[in-house]
Amino acid sequence: MTAPAIPTIFSPCRRDARLARARSRAAAPGAARFIAEDMIEDTLERLAFLRHAPARALVLGDWTGSLAQHLRAGGAEVDAPETLDPEAPFPTSGLDLIVVIGMLDAVNDLPGALIHLRNALAPGGLVIAHFIGGQSLPALRAAMFAAEPDRPAARLHPLVDPRAGPGLMQRAGWKDPVVDTHLLTVRYTTLDRLVSDLRDSALGNALAKPAAPLGKAALTRARAAFATRADADGKTPETFEIVTLTGRRSLAGT
Repeated sequence: MTAPAIPTIFSPCRRDARLARARSRAAAPGAARFIAEDMIEDTLERLAFLRHAPARALVLGDWTGSLAQHLRAGGAEVDAPETLDPEAPFPTSGLDLIVVIGMLDAVNDLPGALIHLRNALAPGGLVIAHFIGGQSLPALRAAMFAAEPDRPAARLHPLVDPRAGPGLMQRAGWKDPVVDTHLLTVRYTTLDRLVSDLRDSALGNALAKPAAPLGKAALTRARAAFATRADADGKTPETFEIVTLTGRRSLAGT
């Protein structure tokens, strides 16, 4: 019996391009770093709590470069490639730690990616993977629907419901799987600044078949809808759900 075909929702080329853009913008004045920095800080806290001091580590998706620096300062040998396809078998194995910052929000085969992560670990090795989840960006979604109420186009990614995380990790063979979530709320004066922050954070559009840009009238409607959700001070709150998957490869190496 042949396996069902995996639908192509995301473009690996566009996923790489959004990372490259974020990397090129990383040092620019005003570039948004808060999502990546939250994920990196969380990673370091988890490693300290678990007393996990890796000898060999792989860092994926950290366009800031700071996590690899922290790990190297602690004595780890760290590989942090600018591009690596999480949906293909990894070119290296025997790793004590793999950290993924973002990226998994835009893969077509998430179960397959989780299997490749496990297979690249040494026995007892640890994976920490962060990405934004299904409760993210309600204000932006409402604005996009208001922009095109009659025929809304697919402009935003389908996002993973964290409730599916434990089952996905168990299917992929992760040991001691844990799913954590927390919310970040950021307040914006304009829709345009939110969109800019998403691009700066490597969260831009990676859809395989992106919709055409909004027309002038539709963009005006989107900006107005976003503004109607503003608090009394004129700033609109937007929510980012940060999902973190942690798990290990078994000591037996299975």
